[in-house]
Amino acid sequence: MTGTRLLPLTTTARTRARAGAGLLLAGTALLAGCGVQPGEIPLSEIRAESPSATPTPDPAIANATPGVIGAAAPALPVTAHNGLIAGRVFLDPGRLTSAVFTVTADGGTLQQLTRPSGQDRDDHPDWSPDGSTLAFDRTETETGAARLWTVSADGEGAHQIGQLCETGAADCANEQESGPAFSPDGKQLAFSRTWGAIDSSTQQVQYSDLYLMSPDGTNAQRLTFLTNDTPYSGEVRNPSWSPDGKQLVFEYRTSSTGQPASGRALYVVNADGTGLRRLTPWELRAGERASWSPDGTRILFTTYPAGPDYTPGGGIYTVQPDGSAIDALTPGPSEVFYGAAAYSPDGTSIVFSQAPAGGTADLYRMQTNGTGVTRITETADQWVSRPNWGTAAPHS
Repeated sequence: MTGTRLLPLTTTARTRARAGAGLLLAGTALLAGCGVQPGEIPLSEIRAESPSATPTPDPAIANATPGVIGAAAPALPVTAHNGLIAGRVFLDPGRLTSAVFTVTADGGTLQQLTRPSGQDRDDHPDWSPDGSTLAFDRTETETGAARLWTVSADGEGAHQIGQLCETGAADCANEQESGPAFSPDGKQLAFSRTWGAIDSSTQQVQYSDLYLMSPDGTNAQRLTFLTNDTPYSGEVRNPSWSPDGKQLVFEYRTSSTGQPASGRALYVVNADGTGLRRLTPWELRAGERASWSPDGTRILFTTYPAGPDYTPGGGIYTVQPDGSAIDALTPGPSEVFYGAAAYSPDGTSIVFSQAPAGGTADLYRMQTNGTGVTRITETADQWVSRPNWGTAAPHS
């Protein structure tokens, strides 16, 4: 049994309950499985056989101390070559409009790939394994709705993939789909979905969880249930796959009424929805899209201090997949703003964004131990960030 196909842009049919059908958790089908007809169960009520609130991990893992040596995951062979780096660039000083771009690792000309209309924002680009396609999200300024798109490596053929249900449907209010991530075999996209009513006092959306689907928009499956029993508790964001395709790491940001209040941490979940656990301690405030090293032994992530977006003072770290051996790659304390970071396809380098106090962000690269920092882009009035390093060859 398969999940529903996402709505084409020209249709008006409603698709609801079957978006969760087909996902197996520990070998058991969801309650919204075979026999359920579209429209009988709202998406917000699709549940796992044994739903759980935010799990309490082993303290020895969740509260790992920086520098502590732990058991590393078996190394995987790395054969990929380094190609173009994609990212997000703001097109105006007020950071209201953004587009997806690519640049070579040696700082060649930055090429804008997408052309958002008005003040729409294109963001969170992710390369397909073969380097032919970028998935990204586009947020419409007028409605605030985020939808998933793809574009070819040369900027051609940009189009919306679709969405899980019709805009305006009662159980799909305020729906947003963002942060797409290709699986290592290219057969699935992981993404964040938020939906439901908005709390007027906190502006927090009711539900937010991780979903999977095929790159053509079919076979949508709900993967996590972090907010199922605790609505308004937080948002799931920015999934990233392990190189063997068996796990995903993602950001969980709690609301002002969540536990803990206004927290940020990384979580790991198996690709079948089992094994959900917190990876980083709340005190670190890890966020944005993490990056798994190509050999599977380390996870790269950035931390963010409490306060408004773009507040300086965070850093770039790595952690082993079991939550141990947290190591800082950047010096601290720092007056620099650090953005998301990503490994090169061959695992020998890291690309990241950085902005000096009062300045704008550009891309830099460094060795995997934090040394040999080299500037890639140099923009005077733009904000370049959220890099994703792929295998696509430079444009001719």
